[in-house]
Parts: sequence; C-alpha cells; structure tokens
Amino acid sequence: MSNDVDQNLRHNFIVNTLDGGFFGLGLGFASFVTVLPLFVSQMTDSAILIGLIPAIHAVGWQLPQLLMVDYVARLRRYKPMVLWMTIHERVPFLGLAVVAWLLPGIDRQVALVLTFLLLIWQGLGGGFTATAWQSMIGKIMPPRRAGTFFGVQSAAANLFASGGALGAGMVLERLAAPGNYALCFLATGVAMTISWFFLASTREQPTPPRADAGGAHSFWSRMSTILRRDANFRWFLIARMTSQLAVMAFAFYTVYAVRQHGMDVFTAGVLTALLTAAQIIANPVLGWIGDRRGHRTAMQVGVFAAAGSALLAWLAPSIAWFYPAFMLAGVANVAMWTLPMAMTLEFSEGSERPAYIGLANTLVAPSTILAPLLGGWLADALGYPFMFLVSALGGLATACVLYALLRDPRQASRTSQVPAAVD
Repeated sequence: MSNDVDQNLRHNFIVNTLDGGFFGLGLGFASFVTVLPLFVSQMTDSAILIGLIPAIHAVGWQLPQLLMVDYVARLRRYKPMVLWMTIHERVPFLGLAVVAWLLPGIDRQVALVLTFLLLIWQGLGGGFTATAWQSMIGKIMPPRRAGTFFGVQSAAANLFASGGALGAGMVLERLAAPGNYALCFLATGVAMTISWFFLASTREQPTPPRADAGGAHSFWSRMSTILRRDANFRWFLIARMTSQLAVMAFAFYTVYAVRQHGMDVFTAGVLTALLTAAQIIANPVLGWIGDRRGHRTAMQVGVFAAAGSALLAWLAPSIAWFYPAFMLAGVANVAMWTLPMAMTLEFSEGSERPAYIGLANTLVAPSTILAPLLGGWLADALGYPFMFLVSALGGLATACVLYALLRDPRQASRTSQVPAAVD
C-alpha cells in the first residue's frame, strides 16, 4: 500500500491541489462574507439572517461529520462516496443562480426561503462529504506530506478565490441586480464543476475495511472509548474549542474600524487583500513547518498570531494598527483551519481515522457558532475593545493548552490510544 501511495503521490498532489484551487475560485464568485450577504440584503434588512450565512456554512461543514463515521469506516475506497456526496455542496450554487434570475418575478419572501434552503443544503453537503474526503486525503498522502499538501491546497484555494472575488466585483459593478448575482453563482457552478473533474482524477487503491460490524450501540461505544482513553486527543479537542475564542474578534474588525476610526471602502479592500495574502503565504509555510517540526508547533505560532492580532485591535489608536492585525489574523486563520485537519490525521490510521475526523469536527461545531455570538454580545454589552481583549486571552489560553497539555501525536506513546473496536 505504501508503494502505491508513493507512486501516485505526485499525481494526487497536483490534481487535488487543482481541485482546491477551482473550488476556491467558485467561492470567490459566491463569497460567504461579501457576495452572498449582499445578495440576501436584496431580499431582507434582517442583520440576523445576513449574519447566519457564514455560520450556516461553517456549522454545516462540521456538525454532520460524526454521523458518517461508521459508514465511512467500512469503505474500501473513499473516492466514490466523495464524488457523489460533494455534488450536494456544488449543485446548490446553480440553484442560487436560478433564484437570482427569477427574483424580479417571484415574491421576495419566497426567494429568501429558497435561498436559505439552498445554503443549508450546500453546508450539509460539505459536512456529509467531509469525513470521507479527509479520510481519502489521509490515505493517499503520506504523513510526512499531509501538512504541506493541506497548506498548498489552501493557498491555491485562497489565490484562486482572490481572482474570483475580483471577477465578482466587476460583475456586480457593471451589471444590474439581480442578474449580476445570477452570473456570479453560475460562474461558481462552472468553477466547481471543473474542480469536481480534478477531484475525480484522484488515484486511490482499495484497502480492507473495518472488520467489526456492530450497530448503533457499538458505534457510540467506540466513540466513547476514544474520548475516555485518548487523553491527548481530548486536549486537542479542548484546544480547538478554545481557539474559537481566539479568532472570534476577527469578524468584528471591519465594523469597529469603520465606526471608531472612520475607515473608508478602499482601506477595507486593502486590509482584505492583506488578510488573503497572509493566508496564501502562511498556508504552505505553516504546513511545511508542521510536517517537519510537528503541527502542534505550527498551531502555537498561529494562536500567538491570533492573540497578537486581537491585542493590536484592542490597543489600536489609529487605523494603521489594523494593517498588522489583519495580517496576523490571516496567519491565525490558517492555524485554526488548515493545520487541525492535518493534525487530526496523525491521531490514528486505517479504519480508525474516520472516527477521529468525525469527533474532531462535530464536537467543535457548537463552539464555532457560540464564539461569534459571545463576541457580539460582549461588543454590545461592554464594547468592542473589551471583546478584543477577551479574544486575545482566548488565544493565550489555547497556547497554554498546546504547550503544557497537548503532546505532538507523532511523539505520543502508542499506549495512550486504545483502538475504537475495543468496547
């Protein structure tokens, strides 16, 4: 099996990087933080509904993963399931194009309901795909390359997304609504179709599935066994949960900079470009560091960047302080998103891996949605600077967990992990 992985490594690295790149291009045309909120604002003034858009995407990705563990662990090949399920995170964008095209002739409330149903479908489609996809990547990428791969793929996705965002900006500016949104969503569908064909080019050899059958009771017993016996993995989950506090401030930087420092639209664009550029550079660099020095070390760099970013925002006497704050936020985003995917794969191997992937994502989902809600409440009740300080403290707390309590899974003793088949 190892020979097959090494033989196909170059091919799989390239086609899956291109898959991520074109997927990112599509998301640039239908950004969850710019284009989609603007589209929804054509139908409603509700800040709550608009704010739900990125949350639906994030929670949709994380929450369903545990539900797929038992099924995925029985597969000899992950690729067929990945190709089928990922259609459900791509097709909804074509549905959004249809809604936008029909919007002048249909009731806005009906269009709003259809839009959110499509967004929920898209989010859950990603979540139900994620366990099989991460298991496939863990199978076709040797451990020494996983961090580098996730870093390069994410960098490609960010780079392509920047191009998509520029294209979306030109379309939205030059064409009238809602036809301009329809064209953006159609472009997303085309880009994701190209992405799908690169994904379909992945070479994966069949492997023996998990032998035990069990059932629902056996499944939850195995999950419980992992959490009870693998203390190191529990600290990893705690670090991921507290890391949501570390990054909760980022979503409020733009609003605060506009209200407190009078930031104009051009400066907001420059700061967004700095954030993206930092992510493009940090993804492969931190991935490379993770492969060579351990992903725990790379994550420590990221959480210190998160804390430093929030502290700069807390202390900022002028808009100039937000330039390094946004750059550090880009580094932190990589540590909270790309690196945990690579690190999760190191806690187990073979048929046990889907269980760890599912637990590492589904159990973190509540903190993913609660952290920004807490941040908004703190900002309203005690002010944005206080919320930035709390976020910085969350970063420092995460750094303490990573340094003092979590061991690098590569170096951790095998005796700390009990196979999930043991009930």
